[in-house]
Amino acid sequence: MRLLVFGYGFSAAAVARRLGPQGWEIAATLRRPEDAGRLEAEGVVPVPLAEPARLVAALKDADAVLVTAPPDAQGCPGLRTLVPAMARAQAFPDWLGYLSTTGVYGDRQGGWVFEQGRLAAQSMEGARRVAAERDWLDVGKGMGLTVTVFRLPGIYGPGRSAFDRLREGRARRISTPGQVFSRIHVDDLAGGLAASIARPRAGGIYNLCDDEPAPNSEVVAYAAHLLGQAPPPEVSLEDARLPPAAQRFYAESKRVSNARAKAELGWRPTYPTYREGLAAVLAAGS
Repeated sequence: MRLLVFGYGFSAAAVARRLGPQGWEIAATLRRPEDAGRLEAEGVVPVPLAEPARLVAALKDADAVLVTAPPDAQGCPGLRTLVPAMARAQAFPDWLGYLSTTGVYGDRQGGWVFEQGRLAAQSMEGARRVAAERDWLDVGKGMGLTVTVFRLPGIYGPGRSAFDRLREGRARRISTPGQVFSRIHVDDLAGGLAASIARPRAGGIYNLCDDEPAPNSEVVAYAAHLLGQAPPPEVSLEDARLPPAAQRFYAESKRVSNARAKAELGWRPTYPTYREGLAAVLAAGS
């Protein structure tokens, strides 16, 4: 079995670690030739985008395709690149996954959001994700592809967690009364994608997140507790003087439901809350 990734990074590496031992061959596109060695060191076959023939060949061989690259002002770069190449290759993978964001829901003032709910993105980045989701689902219908969309909250794991910010002195406990958000351990994200590959559904849309939305200040305080250090003091959003992108993030509050992924994919997060997830990150030495 072969998986082709467009946009190989933190999340895709976790997917590769999960599928590789199951006999999957992982290939990934790259723009910079100097990245080839890094991919090969991880057991990933590099597919240079500067060599269209190699991309066409990789798509012919692919059983599954994962698109993680974020959209730009012109839309999804994965769609612009892969769809023409799939047409040339006459490639019809069994599964095509697109990673989106729970930012498409906008602010719900702490209420629960579900996949069938209205979309109300409040940022340009969120609006671009809404458009990219729509475009991929339309391509799936038009080409007969099994396209599935995954809406993701904040992703954390070894090398990318509150521990790193605490150790570097960058962690902040932003106090925003009533503000909560969901998150997911990167290994649970990989598990959700693997479950979807095993049960492909054309036009499927899934929230992948843990079971317990929580405020930033609570998560940072718990991480500090695990490290045996005092948590940083709370600071109000007004006093934090965050950059615009971070201010937009804290302006949204919602609880994201993962019930559909559990019901339809048989998926369960190994780390149902940030507490189990952070403990696992620390145990992994990160």
